[in-house]
Amino acid sequence: MSTYPHIRVEGDATERGRQYGEQARARMERSIEAYREVFAYYAGWDWSEVRAFAATFEAPFRAFSSKYEDEMTGMAEGAGLDLLDLLAINVRTEIMYSARARQATAPPHECTSFGLVPPAGSGEPVVLGQNWDWLPHTFETVVVLEARQDDGPNYVTVVEAGLLAKIGMNAHGLGLVTNALASDSDRGEPGVPYHVFLRAILDCATVTEAIGLLQQNVRSSSANYLVGHRSGGALDVEAAPGDFSRLFILAPDDGVLLHTNHFVAPRFDGRDVSLWTSPDSPLRYSRLLAGLRHAKLTRKDLEFLLADHADYPFGVCAHPDTRLKPVEQSATMASVIMNLEKQTMWLADGPPCTTEFRRLDFASLFAEALG
Repeated sequence: MSTYPHIRVEGDATERGRQYGEQARARMERSIEAYREVFAYYAGWDWSEVRAFAATFEAPFRAFSSKYEDEMTGMAEGAGLDLLDLLAINVRTEIMYSARARQATAPPHECTSFGLVPPAGSGEPVVLGQNWDWLPHTFETVVVLEARQDDGPNYVTVVEAGLLAKIGMNAHGLGLVTNALASDSDRGEPGVPYHVFLRAILDCATVTEAIGLLQQNVRSSSANYLVGHRSGGALDVEAAPGDFSRLFILAPDDGVLLHTNHFVAPRFDGRDVSLWTSPDSPLRYSRLLAGLRHAKLTRKDLEFLLADHADYPFGVCAHPDTRLKPVEQSATMASVIMNLEKQTMWLADGPPCTTEFRRLDFASLFAEALG
């Protein structure tokens, strides 16, 4: 498998978006083409209905931050695409996990993420990692996006072309991994979309700032945000749709943060329907938890854990279930390990069982002056 394209952008929000669109045009077009089929299958909507739904998010998106709207506008201009089409794929979670979609077929299985948080004074780094599982067409759309901002910290994200952000880290020392969740409150009601929050967190300087961001704005969908900082702070935030009262915080347990695709916070008081979307979630959780409990894990140990095939094809390292239709299948698109102290990312451009991890060093990018 070839490596994912590395996109480099710089300047203000509109210019960064324009450069992103120009460099990733073919992959953005492929993403929109694929989601036409995906949304029709899972929500029963043709593209005009998808666009109408996406349009309901324009006002909360604009009210949240004009900066990210400017980035998306630039992306549309650079790629020669309609802005509403790009917004539509940025609300893919809100479409696929909505109440209407839950009446039909469960979405493909999702991700496994973790954080290793050393005790104070140990000298050990905070390490975050994730296997990102999603639809097979994503092999044709993933990019590594590296941004030099005039108006914020430099950052890098591994993301589907056309989306604002996914897994990543920034010059402040903050790192982010994430998981989809689903509750009975996921109704597709307009609010700030999941992938917009992912982008905004990559502008945060601290874990506390990221939590403040999530609680100061009305969220449209359930999601899990595992956020760490090179200073040693790290927390996991389970978020249901709504305001500040619908955040549920998990602290490291014996130095480990771990999440898959179901709610685990004791305070969560909603109805968790995540196992409808990811019945493999508890097994992945238990497999990785057993491995992460061992002391002095090396990077190679983490790579081994992320390549685990217990319960194949639904394990930590996921592979398509050929008994299902292609649009129902999922696989590990990428595997990421981030050392927040060394400012390095180890990336497998595909399933980690067959794909070598490559080192990406962002120390020089992050050493540049902050915006």
